[in-house]
Amino acid sequence: MPDIADPVPPRKQSRDARRVQVIEATIETLAERGYARTTVTDVARRAGISHGLVLFHFDSKEGLLTETLRSLAAEYRDNWQAALAAAEPSPQAQLAALLDADFNPAICTPARLATWCAFWGEAQSRPLYQAECGAKDDDYIQRLEAICAALIAADGSILHPARVARVLRVTTEGVWLDMMTMAAPYPLPEARATVITAAAAFFPRHFVASA
Repeated sequence: MPDIADPVPPRKQSRDARRVQVIEATIETLAERGYARTTVTDVARRAGISHGLVLFHFDSKEGLLTETLRSLAAEYRDNWQAALAAAEPSPQAQLAALLDADFNPAICTPARLATWCAFWGEAQSRPLYQAECGAKDDDYIQRLEAICAALIAADGSILHPARVARVLRVTTEGVWLDMMTMAAPYPLPEARATVITAAAAFFPRHFVASA
């Protein structure tokens, strides 16, 4: 057996690269125009390719938006799972890694935040969001709740794990919304510090709020 994998055929490599290019153009267009006003023509123009070539890869606007959401969801899931895998196994380290992951500069960009909000905010996109992201959201929530439960047990506290996890999650989502809507958004370190302040309120033995 050879030591290295067989090279990817140039045609497939080009097709994959083109799909990534179009998905990135879709993210930028959704961030600028919103869900309802985004068109295939807008995306094609931003990607620098023809309308027909976008349809060749994605069939329709619905197909394009579905693949874009799938790509974002996979990117988000891979990011937090990699952060947990790289962290120490203690509940404190696992929670810190999970909270930090949401402010990774690779996924926490203005365009990506605005695109997530576009999918969350438009009523017509909600069935698509639930179909593509509902199970992934549940997986994240269950992991967050389990980590919070371990910290609560270690402290001998009577806190409710699901509620603590919910507060931390909605704090993160609120910070994301701030970063997208404020005229002068605070930087990533301040965003992270805000969420750590919430964690410190529940787990003062394990987290310290920044001054």
